Amino acid sequence: ERTSRPASAHTLGGSTRTSKCRQKQSLPPSCHDKAVLLYEYVGKRIVDLQHTEVPDAYRGRGIAKHLAKAALDFVVEEDLKAHLTCWYIQKYVKENPLPQYLEHLQP
Repeated sequence: ERTSRPASAHTLGGSTRTSKCRQKQSLPPSCHDKAVLLYEYVGKRIVDLQHTEVPDAYRGRGIAKHLAKAALDFVVEEDLKAHLTCWYIQKYVKENPLPQYLEHLQP
């Protein structure tokens, strides 16, 4: 069964926090705009990282990079496989070819 869930990350004091319950969170917490990472489980242990989106007002601040890192770290921590539909996450992996990321990519 395929399910879509939005995931998000936000920066607080320079660290990235992800919501394991997949709820959208504000970025920064006092703002109404949201930065999101969209993904879909396409199997029990396979997640398709589909799209990152950062509001115009926050672009160029490394927020998408934090989203990409948080998503890939989650994939590693949960021992999942990732399919990278999102062009930005593909770029992030090429620029940060860490073995733990590469081992968890779905061919």
